[in-house]
Amino acid sequence: MSLYDFAKGFFRLLFKLMGWKVKGAENLPTEGPVILAINHVSLWDPVVAACSLSRQVSFMAKEELFRIPVLGRIFSKVGAFPVKRGQGDMSAIRKSLEILKEGRVLGLFPEGTRSQTGEIQKGLPGMVVLMEKSKATVVPVKVYGTRNLFTKGWGNIGVVVGKPLTAQMLKAPEGVTNRREWIADRIMQALLELPEAK
Repeated sequence: MSLYDFAKGFFRLLFKLMGWKVKGAENLPTEGPVILAINHVSLWDPVVAACSLSRQVSFMAKEELFRIPVLGRIFSKVGAFPVKRGQGDMSAIRKSLEILKEGRVLGLFPEGTRSQTGEIQKGLPGMVVLMEKSKATVVPVKVYGTRNLFTKGWGNIGVVVGKPLTAQMLKAPEGVTNRREWIADRIMQALLELPEAK
């Protein structure tokens, strides 16, 4: 058993005890390249999102996390890889495209950083570049209840998986001056509109 599968089994059990809810898991395509566009409010978001999905997810995570002893090694073992924020990290882009070209699932937090208010922020157009180059489907995923997970998350933790969005569905109309920003906004709007599981 891989470390990813072991960790997923352990946390799924823990989250179930906490009243974890999952809605729309069937919306994740069973094969082919997929980009998950996930909102970001807590360091627990990737763990909760990954436990909610049937396919393994490779997450792009900020480089600083990989410098933490032990934790950095664990991240690498479960398929995460570092990105230097605030600059065009070509190594992270190449790794992302490699994952997608292999028909796997890439987990992104398109806001670029955690939301301090809990509200969904503007999405960065980098995910659109990856979508265009890989021809991957984008799936919006809303995670909630992860802030102060072990104090306030009990009974409130959940994940909602939205309907897949294809490049054709996200085609910008003529006259749009910044096509990638327009597409990123449509993806974030789809994420915003996902209703929390009841």
